[in-house]
Amino acid sequence: MFTGIIETLGTVSHIKEEGTNLHFTITSSLANELKIDQSIAHNGVCLTVVSLTDDSHTVTAIAETLEKSNLQYLKEGAFVNLERCMQLNGRLDGHIVQGHVDQTAVCVRKTILDGSWEYRFRYDGEKGNVTVEKGSVSVNGISLTVVNSVADEFSVFIIPYTHEHTNLQDVNEGDTVNLEFDIIGKYVARLINK
Repeated sequence: MFTGIIETLGTVSHIKEEGTNLHFTITSSLANELKIDQSIAHNGVCLTVVSLTDDSHTVTAIAETLEKSNLQYLKEGAFVNLERCMQLNGRLDGHIVQGHVDQTAVCVRKTILDGSWEYRFRYDGEKGNVTVEKGSVSVNGISLTVVNSVADEFSVFIIPYTHEHTNLQDVNEGDTVNLEFDIIGKYVARLINK
């Protein structure tokens, strides 16, 4: 489980193909605090650390993960949002994030405001996922508050700190992001649609 509060940005330093799997080596300031078999969220996708060096860790994404996330589009040099799993004795500053991406969305508008940014995302509403005004959503692993929600689109507003310390700074119109919808909302939607 995660909170959607990004700890640091990592840089993709190497990508290796093996069958339908991709092995991503990520350089970050967290590397020396990690251990083999630890779960780390990468752009909101929970992946297991399979090897370590002093300044990097490697994880493996299988075909299923690649098909449902934007990890398939990563290139060497790309920034990745990183978050270690939450500790039970800590504060839940964001919201409950499982690290299981529901689907991707496309940025359809990025507006620079006076001191903040508005991002609008469009997703496939036929998959049964929903957002609600002032509810939570995870975008590339970042816990954000939904505004201007409609059937297949929503907006979020980003403060300068979040813009500077996450890879949203590199997201522009036409780019693909990972979405994980609020777990409580998913259960309510499932019950209503039975």
